[in-house]
Amino acid sequence: MPASALVCSEIASLSPAQHKALPLGFPILFRPPTNRRQDQETVVTMAWALVGAFLCGSLLGFVCLSVPGLAVEVTVPTEPLSMPKGKTAELSCRYSTSVGNNFALEWSFVQPGKPISASLPILYFTNDHLYPTGSKADRASLLHNPPTGGVATLKLTDLRPSDTGTYLCNVNNPPDFYTNGLGLINLTVLVAPSEPVCSHSGQTSVGGSVALRCTSSEGAPKPVYNWVRLGSSPTPPPGSMVQDEVSGQLILTNLSLTSSGTYRCVASNQMGSASCELDLSVTDSSEGRVAGTLIGVLLGVLLLSVAAFCLIRFQKERKKEPKETYRGSDLREDATAPGISEQASRRADFSKGLLEKSPSTSMVTTKSKLSMVV
Repeated sequence: MPASALVCSEIASLSPAQHKALPLGFPILFRPPTNRRQDQETVVTMAWALVGAFLCGSLLGFVCLSVPGLAVEVTVPTEPLSMPKGKTAELSCRYSTSVGNNFALEWSFVQPGKPISASLPILYFTNDHLYPTGSKADRASLLHNPPTGGVATLKLTDLRPSDTGTYLCNVNNPPDFYTNGLGLINLTVLVAPSEPVCSHSGQTSVGGSVALRCTSSEGAPKPVYNWVRLGSSPTPPPGSMVQDEVSGQLILTNLSLTSSGTYRCVASNQMGSASCELDLSVTDSSEGRVAGTLIGVLLGVLLLSVAAFCLIRFQKERKKEPKETYRGSDLREDATAPGISEQASRRADFSKGLLEKSPSTSMVTTKSKLSMVV
């Protein structure tokens, strides 16, 4: 029974005795009573009838104003949705409202880490027409078209890693502008790890430290990395190997010659795994210095040998050269030209003899000359 009818029936069922027990605040508009007691009961009954009519009218008006008309209520899954790459996802969205001529539905997409205001449209439904739009238009559709039966589920085919994000189901039903229905669904596209890339950096000599790195460009959820050493090499001492499964880094400290070998990195998640390998070669720095010294000595001996060989060969070639012989018809640069007198030759020899005299003789001659002058 409606609340208004229930209240009215309760008021009408009040007895005169109950009416009399309640306060009275209404004027008496009837002619003077002949029986005082009977007239009082009659007035009280009529007054409460007026009060009941007023209350029923007010309550019925309130109930009529509160009757739900075009209010929108959207229901979506509360748990995130995960689907493998390449599969088809159905994003469930249901609504309850009285569909009018202005009913409109919009699906949009928000990339991870961005606000809802940066959403990108996927499709619209309005005026009994469906309008796909955006980069997902060729893969997006509605499970029920037209979506006027309370189901607005989105169907997205050939899932890609870029489809991971938040999807918005927005139902609008004017003139109900104050209770727009909005539902949010989080979708994760599952992808197996791509083949990782292995690399290393650091000092690969005895006593040094080196960092081995492993990373995959794809993988959802994010892959976990695990390094293993191949072969039957001895286990490194405690503390000399530190591994980070999240970043994919393996740090080796206090390297020794036994640290050399092949290391494998395995990237895995719930969709699969992939691996890469890296060869590490640790060298002894002391052996390197000895080898460098030996090479230097050998090069020095080789250079000395080449120099000695060149000198011996040069001397041999010099001994083989013939002595110069002059014939009467040959011209010599130091020979006396014809026509020069023997007297000129003697003068030249005399001058040469003076220059070869000892200094003491020259001093004695000078002193004698000075004494003669005095």
